[in-house]
Amino acid sequence: MKYILIIGDGMADDPTEKLGGKTPLEVVSKPNMDRLAAEGELGSVNNCPKELPAGSDTAILSIFGCDPRKCYTGRAPLEAAAQGVSLQPGDVAYRCNMASLEEGDMPFEARRILSHSSGGIDGELSKRLVEDLFADPEFAALAAKARAEVHPTLTYRHIVLQHGGDTTGLTLTPPHDHLTEVCGPHLPRGGSAGPVLRELMEASFRFLSAHPINVRRRAKGLLPANCIWFWAEGTAAALPSFEAAYRKKGAVISAVPLCHGIGALIGLDRITVPGATGEKDTNYLGKGQAAVKALLEDGYDFVGVHVEAPDECSHNGDTEGKLKAIEDIDKFVLGEILCKMTGEDYRILILSDHKTLTDTRGHAHGYVPYILYDSRVKAGSGLAYTEANGLLGPHVEDGVALMGMLFRE
Repeated sequence: MKYILIIGDGMADDPTEKLGGKTPLEVVSKPNMDRLAAEGELGSVNNCPKELPAGSDTAILSIFGCDPRKCYTGRAPLEAAAQGVSLQPGDVAYRCNMASLEEGDMPFEARRILSHSSGGIDGELSKRLVEDLFADPEFAALAAKARAEVHPTLTYRHIVLQHGGDTTGLTLTPPHDHLTEVCGPHLPRGGSAGPVLRELMEASFRFLSAHPINVRRRAKGLLPANCIWFWAEGTAAALPSFEAAYRKKGAVISAVPLCHGIGALIGLDRITVPGATGEKDTNYLGKGQAAVKALLEDGYDFVGVHVEAPDECSHNGDTEGKLKAIEDIDKFVLGEILCKMTGEDYRILILSDHKTLTDTRGHAHGYVPYILYDSRVKAGSGLAYTEANGLLGPHVEDGVALMGMLFRE
């Protein structure tokens, strides 16, 4: 028996007038998901405890069987683990986005947040920008004073580690939840760290605005990556062993550090796919092929496949892109797996980790629909995979139960 998890990040949504009062899942063509929902169990699940942020960090911890109410210390430490960065006592990790703020003659705090990812900046360019920033003498002096060091990635998602950090009283805000809003109310504030982080952000804007990469981006009509944005602070995280809990050898396929970091901390192997970007141009088919290879050739019992594209499209206000991303997950990821697993016994869990709303471009708490399908059973809900139909089936109050459901015979 093989076990498969597919997470379409942010697929679930609320009805929107942009789609005639329907959700993306209600209008998009997704024959594979709909068939599995009709032939399997279709229900709804709450992955994000209401007392914690609605995001992939808390949701995916839950999905992998880790109760975020007990083990969540912040998102950044999970992403740091993906890079092999170990936090020592007294260390604080921050997510450091390459963001785009409004330009023009105005105070820093009056600039609007245009993009949390600088329009999905190329990884190599993003890495160069943040490395050049931390090498700049003026900025390097401020970073040294703050005891802050950067760990670049090949995405817009970098990690900054602060030694001897203190997050007491600190408030940081995810930029993707406040797109098009003036940044002032969402800048770091509180405690001893707030003013320090804000000073670093303002200094980054001065340096990055004039960087040659951003000069060329403006000339091409692209958003400049003109500011770093700190959020998702946290201290060292310890997570339970996946293999000890479920007696399964597993691997994770994703393009984002968060999933690989959680996987590393719970003992799942990391599988990277060429061309997997975390954006709507990701290598969907390659992810499906990698999952099949892991299960049928490499001896894994379980593989988790995470696709970020629907979430990124939602944050970018790209409704058509979100629809296309869901179609591509259905056709190239799920379709490839179903085609190649013919003749094999398998159980598959398909779901969105959380809602990402087309109207607000931000995350939201609430139930999301899940499919639990067993290849040996052909009697199920008889319904298509949508949010409303999921609410007609079983309600799973806590996403931590999902892995046990997947492995239950």
